[in-house]
Amino acid sequence: MTNHILVIVNTTGRQGASLARVASAVGYNVRAHITTKLSDKDGAVAKELRELKDIEIIQGSLEDQKLVSRLFIGARQAFINTISLGDEVAIGKVLADAAKKAGVQHYVYSSMPDHAVFGRGWPSLPLWSCKFTVENYIRQIGLPATFVYTGIYNNNFTSLPYPLFCMKLQPSGGFLWTAPFHPDQPIPWLDAEHDVGPAVLQIFKDGLQKWSGHRIGLAYQLLTPKEVCAAFSRGLRRPCSYKRGPVTIEVPIPSGYRAQLEGIEELFGKHEAPYFGPEIQAPDEALGLWEGYRGMEEYAREVFPLEEAANGLTWMH
Repeated sequence: MTNHILVIVNTTGRQGASLARVASAVGYNVRAHITTKLSDKDGAVAKELRELKDIEIIQGSLEDQKLVSRLFIGARQAFINTISLGDEVAIGKVLADAAKKAGVQHYVYSSMPDHAVFGRGWPSLPLWSCKFTVENYIRQIGLPATFVYTGIYNNNFTSLPYPLFCMKLQPSGGFLWTAPFHPDQPIPWLDAEHDVGPAVLQIFKDGLQKWSGHRIGLAYQLLTPKEVCAAFSRGLRRPCSYKRGPVTIEVPIPSGYRAQLEGIEELFGKHEAPYFGPEIQAPDEALGLWEGYRGMEEYAREVFPLEEAANGLTWMH
């Protein structure tokens, strides 16, 4: 048990919610930042956050510097996963400055690589390069920190017509996943809701003596697209196949995400670049943090049908 204050930014996201539930369960005082007021429309995550013990919810925009300055007062540890609402670089820098001023002792930042820095003609992904810029700023100001790079969420898959991870239901009752990845290229995967919390909590327990300034590839399986579909086939007991093809956009999406998808198609489809770049390996360090991960087959069997039903789909009945 501990009375330490742990700040979590973006607690309604998959990463933040995972850490909040685990940290609360073992006795941390969680100071949970959310952008908008919790309501029943936010679903199970909102209900769960309200019911956690020892949790203080702070709601407001991260562009409000007064809110940010209060966020870290008395906190020893912080987990930061910013999202693309507003100027993510400016927000990331303000958060880091406030944490340093408040004396936060261990700052875990959810970052991602900027592939352009490797000098191989790879493009930057706009929603990742801003995180890498903030990571460099955190290093420059001397904030004691660790950086986690998350693999693709298992939870991204849906049979709804969203781009890149649509498991399209077929007339036969099976599924077809179409994406630009090479069918035999290993890709890192992570069940964010299940596994981020225990892993990050272990990073805090190990402390800076082990993880100061370190980048950790937070992913528990390296699976090719064909292996992902094989895991879905076993988990669902339905045929699932993969087809390499361009990203198709069938629903309205923000312009920033459109640029991200175009970059993904070039970076991983055309160039077949390693997901984390050439310097970060997975899953060994992640497994050293937490061995009880939920793999793709278990996700497909136990979670995917529930998430689909929550979205109003009925194919599982």
